[in-house]
Amino acid sequence: MSKKMFFMTRLYFTAIVTIAIWSLLSWNHYHGGVPSHHILAREDLPEISNWWGGLLLPLLTLFLLFRISKRATGKNNDVSQVIPFPRNILYGFLGGLLFGITLSSFFTFGNTEIPGYMLMGLILLSLFLPIYRAECILGFVIGMTYTFGAVLPTGIGSILAVIGAVLYLLVRPVLVFIISKLSNIVSSK
Repeated sequence: MSKKMFFMTRLYFTAIVTIAIWSLLSWNHYHGGVPSHHILAREDLPEISNWWGGLLLPLLTLFLLFRISKRATGKNNDVSQVIPFPRNILYGFLGGLLFGITLSSFFTFGNTEIPGYMLMGLILLSLFLPIYRAECILGFVIGMTYTFGAVLPTGIGSILAVIGAVLYLLVRPVLVFIISKLSNIVSSK
């Protein structure tokens, strides 16, 4: 895939997401109104309307796809040079999408304990996988948009991305260093 193809794919995917979110908002509008969600599901906190997702989700998609294409193409300035598409980007997006859909499904069906366990498990998983990457966040937000709109998943995804980056980029290397030193000590005896 060349840089030009990445650019066109980015535009097409953003257009698809834009059409999807505005279709969802229009359908909601004509079938009982566009829902709003309280922050932290507390009635005493402000409500955020899902209408904001019509603006936020296309912009977020465009920005995160730009970050993905920058990481995939690297410092290559040749627009026409073909670059193999990294499969880990697709796997990260699908993993985030599946996680967001599963989390939303459990919440929708009234099981509020499992989403909490899933989020704790995700924090543990972030020691082993780079969940802070743009494709994971994009999949997570898109997966939760139908249930919660785009604003709340973007906020939650941003917090999870920061926690995941700290754990993967700072805590993990320290743990790997300690474990390697301990294994060297044990193997030398």
